[in-house]
Amino acid sequence: MAKGNVLIVDDNKSIISALEILLGPEFDHIQGISNPNLIPSELKNVEYNLVILDMNFQAGINTGNEGLYWLNHLKTNYPDISVVLITAYSDVELAVKALKQGATDFIPKPWENSKLLATAKAAIQLNYSKKEVGQLKQELNRDQKYIIGSSPQLMHVMNMVRKVAKTNANILITGENGTGKELIAREIHRLSLRNREVMVDVDMGAISETLFESELFGHVKGAFTDARENRAGKFETANKGTLFLDEIGNLSFHLQAKLLAAIQNREFMRIGSDRSIPVNIRLVCATNKNLRQLVEEGLFREDLLYRINTIQIEVPPLRDRGDDIIVLADFFLKKYTSKYGKPGLKINQAAQDKLLKYQWPGNIRELQHTIEKAVILGDSSVLKPEDFFLRPVLSGKFDDQHLTIEEMEKKMILTAIDKSAGNMSSASDQLGVTRQTLYNKIKKYGI
Repeated sequence: MAKGNVLIVDDNKSIISALEILLGPEFDHIQGISNPNLIPSELKNVEYNLVILDMNFQAGINTGNEGLYWLNHLKTNYPDISVVLITAYSDVELAVKALKQGATDFIPKPWENSKLLATAKAAIQLNYSKKEVGQLKQELNRDQKYIIGSSPQLMHVMNMVRKVAKTNANILITGENGTGKELIAREIHRLSLRNREVMVDVDMGAISETLFESELFGHVKGAFTDARENRAGKFETANKGTLFLDEIGNLSFHLQAKLLAAIQNREFMRIGSDRSIPVNIRLVCATNKNLRQLVEEGLFREDLLYRINTIQIEVPPLRDRGDDIIVLADFFLKKYTSKYGKPGLKINQAAQDKLLKYQWPGNIRELQHTIEKAVILGDSSVLKPEDFFLRPVLSGKFDDQHLTIEEMEKKMILTAIDKSAGNMSSASDQLGVTRQTLYNKIKKYGI
């Protein structure tokens, strides 16, 4: 990681020289100027992470107004840049005023070298964190995905989303895997009063227990063996925006207490620090598990469930959304015909009927993959039922002795296709028939 660029602005050239000697070995680029009017041109030529700014530049004037003027200029034109002020002990009240106007910190004269270095490094780390948040905002806007469909089940969900989005209520989104819970969370953020800020995603199931606190709350340099620099956690990055905790049902019981404390108090401490950091977030969680059942089994804290579940939104499975299946299929068809250079590809009525009858245990995610596979492997301009390879979903255990010959044959074909992952040559080999015979059987049984 880059160490950062520092601009020093002070009319005392001896102070500039001293700071250059002290900071030079620690950062990538150090530049000192004694005339603040050169600030705009310097910032156009070099991307600075930190400006160390004196408060007074004219002899005999100690009001600090010049420093406040240039602080305002910097924060207006370069809002992410960190500004640390140099001030005499007698000007502490002035420095506090500057902090309220956006300064990152202040350094009293005469300074202690170790404290000045620590202040500069922390200010540069803050700049990097702000840039990261800015990138997240850009990615969120660029990767904006839309919720597709008009079924009554989906419209009920979207009506709830519109009602709760403008509030700061904690939301729990539930539903099976692949139903689009993350899209619902993003829609809540998009419609909220925080939509100009970032939404930070955290997959709770993917964070190891040893890294949980560091990932969520951050750490300070030296807090543990690999902590080589200060680092902001997800809570801090999401400040003023939305924090989305996905798969919260996978969080181990003993870590739930630490999460609960941060949610309740809206503050936390980085690992290795004794300073509490207040945070202003909108909390949205999601899970495919029955949290109330987990509470009864002693696997999920009841107080945490109440805290995250002010409003619960249940996302319906795809099989309950009727014609939305075809609407989504058409959407994915356009996406993948464009991606793979197969314009004009259509799904015929028989294939649509097949898609509507299927139970979609993998929901929208499974439908997306099914359409993509059909586009890749399809040989004609029209996709037919045999172009869609769906895994057999049995509602219960079959008792083979009560099946008809045709039912057993259909079951064998479905099993072979599933085992071969849709490879028709492999499936026909398993069944001991030609590929054409297999296609004829598929058409016969409407598979």
